[in-house]
Amino acid sequence: MAQPNDLFAVLVDADNISPSRIGAVLAEVARFGTASVKRVYGDWTRPNLASWKPVASEHVIQPMQQFANTTGKNATDSALIIDAMDLLYTRRFGGFCIVSSDSDFTRLASRIREEGVTVYGFGERKTPEAFRNACDRFTYLDVIEEGDVHNARTAPTRAASASLQGDTKLVSGLRTAVATATGEDLWANLATVGHLVRAQQPDFDSRNWGYAKLSDLVRATELFIVEPRSGGGYQVQNRRKSGEPELSS
Repeated sequence: MAQPNDLFAVLVDADNISPSRIGAVLAEVARFGTASVKRVYGDWTRPNLASWKPVASEHVIQPMQQFANTTGKNATDSALIIDAMDLLYTRRFGGFCIVSSDSDFTRLASRIREEGVTVYGFGERKTPEAFRNACDRFTYLDVIEEGDVHNARTAPTRAASASLQGDTKLVSGLRTAVATATGEDLWANLATVGHLVRAQQPDFDSRNWGYAKLSDLVRATELFIVEPRSGGGYQVQNRRKSGEPELSS
């Protein structure tokens, strides 16, 4: 039986997210916990949401009706926010999943985190940075499409490595995290490195660069040494500190 901190509330903005993507979202949520509450918000009297109805039924998502009473005001967003706060105060959930690309949920995500509850955001690349950063973890919908391996790679080409080395935000984030996590043995736990990078960049995900695993992405930069740890997992070291020359294209 799932424990309280394993229970998640999944709240979906139907006006903002295509129903074709919800299956992939729920599969991703299942990696972290049990979606015990699944609700999708919109004005179901409008024809543009007709495609949501069979999908909501298939995935057992409760449609929440909210009439658009005033032009120019998003009543759907307000309804989702009110429900989220009601659910938060039950103290039953270890995580909230907000599925939307709308910046209107920025304050909601921040408020939930203030209560020590984890917030997972899901949205498109156009999602404003403020909302992405308000979440503990933000995942782009295109990297979790059902049946899409997103060109997952394990053996990088020199061109791919050069491209990664040119991504200053990626390289800076990894270097800083490795330096912070490095112990007296001059090695850093790769899992810790990933956690540190994501703390600064909630949308950090190796799949954004086409790699299924963080270890594959870090290796592909050719700026770090990645080796298995004796107790499981991986350890990482900056090539410059190890004495090995950095590889370049």
